[in-house]
Amino acid sequence: MKMSKMIRRVLWVAVFLVLIHSAWAKDERSIKDLSKALAGLASNVDPKEAELVSVTAHTTARKLAREYHVVLNPEFQAFLVNVGARKRGWCGHWAADIGARLKELKPKTLVLHWGVAYDHTSSENNCLVITARNQPFQDGIILDGWRRAGRLFWCPVTKDDEYEVEQHYGHSGITAWKENMQWSAWLQDYEPGKPKAKAATASR
Repeated sequence: MKMSKMIRRVLWVAVFLVLIHSAWAKDERSIKDLSKALAGLASNVDPKEAELVSVTAHTTARKLAREYHVVLNPEFQAFLVNVGARKRGWCGHWAADIGARLKELKPKTLVLHWGVAYDHTSSENNCLVITARNQPFQDGIILDGWRRAGRLFWCPVTKDDEYEVEQHYGHSGITAWKENMQWSAWLQDYEPGKPKAKAATASR
């Protein structure tokens, strides 16, 4: 009896380690690819800064999944928050908490923005968008910890086919992402000489 319990424990640990290794392997590839994508936004982007932002965003998303006690999928996590079973887990929580960590890096060649899609609807999503200096929001890259429940999702703003205008008619090719200027000001308020903004309350 004791032997069978021990065998079950060893098997459980082995399966757990395989899953953890697989997750970290995926993150490692994603970290490298995002680093390259961020560095490729403009010729004046510092590759080291791009790598630091990528590593920090990925590791923070994984850390938040543990802190939020995420189960099943992001929609169910939002339900748990709504009924009071979890304190955090809305998309706005992910964006704010990852954003706060990235603000600590005080990036000089990259700029942090706050994006919102389908604002004030049941499908609303909030995320971070990273651009190069003096680059339009629409040319940036989305960082979304909520959508994959802690596995960082990223892609160019205009290539995010999960959030398009008139999506129910098929792919329109027109992004639904828009910048929330108040939250972007909060993300950028580490810059010297920039006035501090009072952050809005994230709704999801």
